[in-house]
Amino acid sequence: MFGVWAPGEEVAKLAYFGLYALQHRGQESAGIAASNGSQILVYKDMGLVSQVFDEETLGTLRGHLAVGHTRYSTTGSSVWENAQPTFRATSHGAIALGHNGNLTNTAELVELVGAARANGEVLGKDRGASSDSDTMTDLLASRSELSLEDAAMQVLPRLRGAFSLVFMDETTLYAARDPQGIRPLVLGRLDRGWVVASESAALDIVGASFIREIEPGELVTIDEDGLRSQRFAVAEPKGCVFEYVYLARPDTAIAGRSVNASRLAMGRRLAVEHPVEADLVIPTPESGTPAAIGYAEQSGIPFGHGLVKNAYVGRTFIQPSQTIRQLGIRLKLNPLREVIEGKRLIVVDDSIVRGNTQRALVRMLREAGAREVHVRISSPPVKWPCFYGIDFATRAELIANGLSVEEIAHSLGADSLGYISIDGMIEATTIPADRLCRACFDGVYPVALPDPERLGKHLLEIPTDVAASLSHP
Repeated sequence: MFGVWAPGEEVAKLAYFGLYALQHRGQESAGIAASNGSQILVYKDMGLVSQVFDEETLGTLRGHLAVGHTRYSTTGSSVWENAQPTFRATSHGAIALGHNGNLTNTAELVELVGAARANGEVLGKDRGASSDSDTMTDLLASRSELSLEDAAMQVLPRLRGAFSLVFMDETTLYAARDPQGIRPLVLGRLDRGWVVASESAALDIVGASFIREIEPGELVTIDEDGLRSQRFAVAEPKGCVFEYVYLARPDTAIAGRSVNASRLAMGRRLAVEHPVEADLVIPTPESGTPAAIGYAEQSGIPFGHGLVKNAYVGRTFIQPSQTIRQLGIRLKLNPLREVIEGKRLIVVDDSIVRGNTQRALVRMLREAGAREVHVRISSPPVKWPCFYGIDFATRAELIANGLSVEEIAHSLGADSLGYISIDGMIEATTIPADRLCRACFDGVYPVALPDPERLGKHLLEIPTDVAASLSHP
């Protein structure tokens, strides 16, 4: 997610390169909205940033501000209608919005949208979208008698869950972050403008200087009068620890801590907690590499690359179907036989979610001649689903739910398995435990969850009669 306000710059191209740096955060669809001061144009499609945009398309997106988005679906199917930025036209102008995170009170918000329709307020037409992001855009558009800034100050306090937002009207760029600050959002400075982005690495690629993080519970407004800030909620920081483990780029900094440094520290702690005699430490590339280096440094066992990754295959657990996940594993990784044959290997990975990748990996390494395969994981067992923007699906699909570590090792075909402790993982981030969300590891959710029937990725894709009852309380 990326936003830029910069008169005189090619804002669509800045957004394109910013999204390119953030491609790891979503690979299902990509889009950019740009404004020339009087009109917003949106272009979006399914696919990677490089597949969706070309020079000709970017050339049509002229103006002085833009917002962009790469989607990884957690509410609503992976279809064009749910691609972002979302867009609404109102009697006082248009709105384009990008969202990183996942709301927990979407069903309640749908009821508010239904009430707004019943009152005859102007909203965009139903275009078949089924995302929480689209519902937020509806709510902002329903307050057409207000400026977008004032509408946001009314709507944002009603949202629950994880939401880092960039949105815009024809003249102004906005950024907001939920009171817990679950997903990252940063502010940067250009020579002639401002940038907001999901990660600091996206600032680097467009030559913006890091200024600070958008604070939890803060709304930032950027226009020709400069930058101003308002609070819509009291900050209660609970940043997602899985950003440090896996989701963020290693060259990103979160809360002043380098993600790469945190992953190195996790690897060192993992070596202390789960030592084993071996000949070589290898990572599951790329996210397992820093922790593997840390493990090798702490243990004194040589580090090496035993697996080659195809850089053009997306993250396996992000893919929207189980079939694609399973078929994609061999496309993604291939062993280097001359490096691993006859060796006792320590294979370091960042996490085990369903276990499919690791199971196939162990089998490939044994087929390539590995004598022993010891799996080490730089996060604790994932036992609980995430409702704040990571698609871990149901508890039943999580391999660590109901199985002991020894049973998981047997399921994977590994000689041994070791997970870092929760305390060790948290210590590696240098962030106090009470300022981190660890729900996927300990089941403690910092934002209260509604009843199960009011949650779920396909909540807004329910039958028409049920949807009507939700829309008319």
